[in-house]
Amino acid sequence: MRQSNTYIIIFTLITTVFVGGTLAVTSILLGPRQALSIEYDTKSQILGAVMNITEKDDVLGIYDNRIKSLVVNYQGEEVKTDAKGQPLVAEKVDVAKNYKLKPEERLFPVFKYVSAEDPNKIDAFILPVYGNGLWDRIWGFMALDNQLETVKGISFGHKAETPGLGARISDDPIISQRYEGKKIYNEQGKLVSVDMVKGEKGEPLDAHHVDGMSGATMTGNGVNKMLMEYLNCYESYFKKVKAQNVAGL
Repeated sequence: MRQSNTYIIIFTLITTVFVGGTLAVTSILLGPRQALSIEYDTKSQILGAVMNITEKDDVLGIYDNRIKSLVVNYQGEEVKTDAKGQPLVAEKVDVAKNYKLKPEERLFPVFKYVSAEDPNKIDAFILPVYGNGLWDRIWGFMALDNQLETVKGISFGHKAETPGLGARISDDPIISQRYEGKKIYNEQGKLVSVDMVKGEKGEPLDAHHVDGMSGATMTGNGVNKMLMEYLNCYESYFKKVKAQNVAGL
């Protein structure tokens, strides 16, 4: 039997309200869980630059005890509030969104990994990095020693690099391990970063290069550009920290 237009309209309205209400309630109920999941993932990636994270680890507890964070600008100055005067939280700075801005306009989170025995002693500085791989965005967290010269560790992530090739930056722990102990400054004190070479030769390399990934030259180039760009952006902050260390502050 053919239904009247009024019936169809009323049925559509009721269905729309029901579905909309259900989605709204679901969103409210799942919101806190989703927020916690995002927080856990972010803090796991940050800690992953300096330690091996396992499912048994209390990531949030470790993070609260070992990480002190702040936000700096391109000039290396600490920034405590946003344009609206609201307090800035390093963990909530959207690095991907900032990447669309000119470096001079970005905000740069800094995560200090402090000693378990002495919270006033910094074991490492962890810095987020962001860029483009072969197919889409790539990112990571680089940990430097308390002198801001030697790589203590690094963790990478990607959106769409090729499995078994470029995707190895996050899937293969050997790739990140190659960066450990490398130097970001040369003997003349110039910032040179750490470059991934073309190809995978399996040969010892100098303090500023790591072995590449077979068949993933473009991803490697993206990683190199990403690290160099962000280390340059943080260099003013490095200089301020080193000046403070020399002054004994």
